[in-house]
Amino acid sequence: MRRPLVGALTTLLLAGAGVAGAGTATAATPQGDSPAAPAKAAPASAQAASAQAVSATGPAAATKPKAVDFAGTVALSNCSGSLIRLPGSGDNDPALVLSNGHCLETGMPGAGEVITDQPSSRTFSLLNSTAGKVATLRATKVSYATMTDTDISLYELNTTYARIKQQYGINALSLSADHPTAGTAIKVVSGYWKRIYSCNADGFVHELREGDWTWKDSLRYTPSCNTIGGTSGSPVVDANTGKVVAVNNTGNESGERCTMNNPCEVDENGQVTVRKGINYAQQTYGIAKCFAAGNKLDLDLPGCELPRPTEEEAPLG
Repeated sequence: MRRPLVGALTTLLLAGAGVAGAGTATAATPQGDSPAAPAKAAPASAQAASAQAVSATGPAAATKPKAVDFAGTVALSNCSGSLIRLPGSGDNDPALVLSNGHCLETGMPGAGEVITDQPSSRTFSLLNSTAGKVATLRATKVSYATMTDTDISLYELNTTYARIKQQYGINALSLSADHPTAGTAIKVVSGYWKRIYSCNADGFVHELREGDWTWKDSLRYTPSCNTIGGTSGSPVVDANTGKVVAVNNTGNESGERCTMNNPCEVDENGQVTVRKGINYAQQTYGIAKCFAAGNKLDLDLPGCELPRPTEEEAPLG
């Protein structure tokens, strides 16, 4: 989670939001900028500033067996996201959109809070390979959202994968069912800013703490993925397989310890490490274990480890 998008917009306008990055994304991201933005509506000027697709290629991007582009990503009012397909999803299942829990239109869930089957009519701009908008997708509900142990939101749409493919020629991104490995080349694809960041998975964090929230087994980027406000919810794509392995969510902005916008790493022995300017994502391989046939959430499935709602939070019926 990071500062509101107005802060990120100011920085981008000063640095030149339409400049294509060569090497790293520093042309649009001076030191101190940050990725995830709280669930606020972005100013209209921010959306105008993001009209040109920009690719930021980090020095760690060596080979690219799979071409990674914007097809299947979405832009939210305040964040990024992706149209995703689980390993067990069928063509005629209701499609799903993945973003961050802190990007919810109703505000950030509290520590320990889990949201399931909450009605929603939120809209998403579906992008093609060159970051052009091809459709507006609409949710029927928030299937699942939390900021406990992870930072995810999953929206169920009022249409299917098959209809989206037939009408707009866009395939959903595939969600990997495997834990990523350190050193893997990755791409963070922001539908909001229409930017692609390239780096590697630097390693994994036992616990990542930020304010009231704690996230487990977070993926840490190498420095060239210097994401900014509005990239929250971006899919993190394995450059070798083309599959989504994580969702971008935060980074340490000013070097503070475990405060808002300044997450800290905590190892198994309680040792705290602060990495100013380093950014993180939440892994997504465990999501598939919590959805049954028809993309229906079932937190009682064997192997499902997503946090469950309390009795008070659980939907009636």
